[in-house]
Amino acid sequence: MILVTGAAGFIGSNIVASLNKQGYNKIIICDWLDHESKKKNIQKLNYEEIISPENLITYLNHKNNIDIIIHMGANSSTTESNFRLMYNINTRFSRNIWKWCTKNKVRLIYASSAATYGDGTRGFNDSETEKYKPLNVYGLSKYLFDRYVIKQAKNNICPPQWVGIKFFNVYGPNEYHKGKMQSVVKHALDQYKESGKVKLFKSYNNKYSDGEQTRDFIYVDDCITLINWLLENKNISGLFNCGTSIERSFDDLVKAMFKAINVAPCIEYIDMPNNIKNQYQYFTKANMNKIKNRGYDIQSTSLEEGVYDYVTNYLLSDDKYK
Repeated sequence: MILVTGAAGFIGSNIVASLNKQGYNKIIICDWLDHESKKKNIQKLNYEEIISPENLITYLNHKNNIDIIIHMGANSSTTESNFRLMYNINTRFSRNIWKWCTKNKVRLIYASSAATYGDGTRGFNDSETEKYKPLNVYGLSKYLFDRYVIKQAKNNICPPQWVGIKFFNVYGPNEYHKGKMQSVVKHALDQYKESGKVKLFKSYNNKYSDGEQTRDFIYVDDCITLINWLLENKNISGLFNCGTSIERSFDDLVKAMFKAINVAPCIEYIDMPNNIKNQYQYFTKANMNKIKNRGYDIQSTSLEEGVYDYVTNYLLSDDKYK
């Protein structure tokens, strides 16, 4: 039996869809169905029951047939400033799941984030010894759990398999409930439909021209491929990046969107809000050597291919859900 937290969310629902395709139907999903799009994210999925997050630990204490927990549930808002809220959801709740998995010898795969790396000046290496300075409360809440995990694992107080996946900039179907935290692909298409142009933030770093700020954009299908590999390789544990190792600019991404709809690019550069300026990452690039050295064969979807698939087969389709 597999339990997936955040299963009605973006990556979580894609995971369950993939498990279903592989023949797994004995799945328990844990999430709040507090948004119409989250209900639609699971409408095609096969699962046994839904558990609310606040009831999860009590539920688990009465179950003895859980083999794996895939913990994707989190508050992923990078602009949230309430530390206590973030800590309770992203750190404390995750610790409780870790403790339960450790006690009951259940494998655990959980979502970390590239936001734990801060401004990138210390690199994006998924080392378990290097210390980083996250730029926002979300990144800090994820970082604190990562540090807890590393300490527990060093003392062998850990599940039989444990993996923290540091997701970089993921885009793809089933992200529609995320509001401002939706990918730039989705925002760009919405802006074009509304005004005929796409707005991107100006750069306030002399190293980067407007629109040339970069990210390691990864299509959600590639994230699912990595997770499936980890499920098959239960001897693999540790913190691992999930990216492409390729920097691409926001201009590149938006131009790929325009190409997918066969329209000439029209981009306007706007001022960045003051509350974002001091916590803005100007580049991200995953170092994927660690997982490659463990045997994972990375075959990433190109930005142009991923954006085209997302736009044409989902965003412009009558049915945009996986």
